[in-house]
Amino acid sequence: MPAPSSTNSAPPHEVAPASPLGGVRSRYPGPRARISRDARLPWWRRVLPVIGSHRATFTVAIGLSFVSLVFQTLVPNMLNGAIDHDLVAGHGSLTRDVLRIVLVGVIAGVTGIISRHFVYRTAYNVEADLRSLIYEHLSWLSFSFYDRVQSGQLISRANSDIRSVQMYSTFAPLIIVQAFIGVVAFAFMLSISVPLALIALVVMPILYVVGLRMRKVMFPISWITQARLADVATIVDENVNGVRVVKSFAQEEAEINRLADAAERVAWAYIKDAHLRAVWSPWVQNLPQLGLTLVLFFGGQMVIGGHLGIGAILAFNAYLMMLQAPFMMLGQLVMMGQRAKASAERIFEILDENPDVVERPGAFDLEVRGGAIDFDHVDFTYANGTRVLTDFDAHIEAGETVAIVGRTGSGKSSVARLLTRFYDVTGGSIRIDGTDISDVTLTSLREAVGVVLDEPFLFSISIFENIAYGRPEASLDEVVAAARAANAHEFIERLPEGYNTVVGERGYTLSGGQRQRIAIARTLLVNPPILVLDDATSAIDVHVEAEIFSALRALLAQRTTIVIAHRLSTIALASRVLLLDGGRVVASGTHDELLATTPLYGEILAQATED
Repeated sequence: MPAPSSTNSAPPHEVAPASPLGGVRSRYPGPRARISRDARLPWWRRVLPVIGSHRATFTVAIGLSFVSLVFQTLVPNMLNGAIDHDLVAGHGSLTRDVLRIVLVGVIAGVTGIISRHFVYRTAYNVEADLRSLIYEHLSWLSFSFYDRVQSGQLISRANSDIRSVQMYSTFAPLIIVQAFIGVVAFAFMLSISVPLALIALVVMPILYVVGLRMRKVMFPISWITQARLADVATIVDENVNGVRVVKSFAQEEAEINRLADAAERVAWAYIKDAHLRAVWSPWVQNLPQLGLTLVLFFGGQMVIGGHLGIGAILAFNAYLMMLQAPFMMLGQLVMMGQRAKASAERIFEILDENPDVVERPGAFDLEVRGGAIDFDHVDFTYANGTRVLTDFDAHIEAGETVAIVGRTGSGKSSVARLLTRFYDVTGGSIRIDGTDISDVTLTSLREAVGVVLDEPFLFSISIFENIAYGRPEASLDEVVAAARAANAHEFIERLPEGYNTVVGERGYTLSGGQRQRIAIARTLLVNPPILVLDDATSAIDVHVEAEIFSALRALLAQRTTIVIAHRLSTIALASRVLLLDGGRVVASGTHDELLATTPLYGEILAQATED
């Protein structure tokens, strides 16, 4: 079948499996090396494996850059010979020497162009590798990490910080090559005049000291700048995602002021950075000019005294500029280096994080035979110290549908998060068909336990791709069947492009109930043997909810289901109810039994009805 299309010319229901995030699969092969996790190494040593994985293109870039610069060093010496031999003495062919110089210049130019092509190719591949490695690590980290880290901070580190590291990592070696060519240029200077070459070096020690001092003062402000840029990214991210809340409370002006304050702090950091550059850059840029002045003065005296030819002094000045070029770039290199160091350390703060939930050595794939679940005296406390479950003990039979009811904060949703090992229990154990879930692979566990959350998240791709997210290879018939089971097919059919309709960011072009139905369809398509509905119909009209439940009943009979419920209509799906209070099961039975014997149950239902 043709791939889904968002254009009006595409057949409205002619869709095909696609990658989970839609679009054409990238030709980018992915990172071939990883950043070293040895925190004792300097930051550039930790990044070196990633750069080294592109050694072929990088070697070509550096090699051709070296060749280009070598040919450039030949030009002043050829000019020296042409002027003194052809113009002054009149012994040679000026045309022939000019053609030679042009040929050498062309070779230097062509190799320089090719070198730059490979430099940029390497740079952007390194950047892509670093970004992929960070995203891969972020997807590996546990939920507890995201509970305490702002998304804007992560976005900043995955963008501007990576760019700083990439620029320095790939362009610093070119400056080193330039410095090596400076050595070659100095050799030519010695061949022209040893005293004059030594005079040219007078300012170099001063430049070195200035460079060290500049590095020391630039690092703190580079760190502050990157951190404050991340703060701005966080505020923008929160305002874009929370725009409905901002507008609902008419807080636009307050948020604008909040962003303005953050932007002002960034501006302060940039101004401080510019001030430091203004103080130190003139030293780096103008000290070489002092060397040039000294060469002109003493070299001019030698020319006047007949100890040096005119061509020689011109060639000497050209070599002096080549020698000084690395020092003139020293300021830029120092600033890039300090910003890269600050950015790298911010990146390593993420990469050095370890997940709280990991697979044990020897973990095996979970094989669900019936789907019986045992919560064996489970305790759970969040990282911030909040205790939510205490001696939670329950048994759910294979194929049984159980509702979990309790007040807000009683730990209902935590049960679902523990069953999928989004978090690990702090006491007790959870078993599926007698197998401790901490002994199985995370992938097999999460394939076996499907969860529909109360706040469904949709990607900015087509409805077909959203439903097929867990099974990208699913056929149209399978997607439609899942949508029908979730009572979503009819409203999808009414959309302008049906299953090809691309939803807005987070699915906000759809109603809350429509988003939840698509989320239910997405989970049903995976067809997990264990299903958790975490208040999954909270945003759905009670009449639509009834229609969904009528379609779900046949499906729930084929799997073990936990329904985290507030509504009486949702509880009606279950054959048994577990009542939670204070993080433990205080009653278990049918709805009618609990209503007759447990006053707390009636109070909770009455409160939910009022809400």
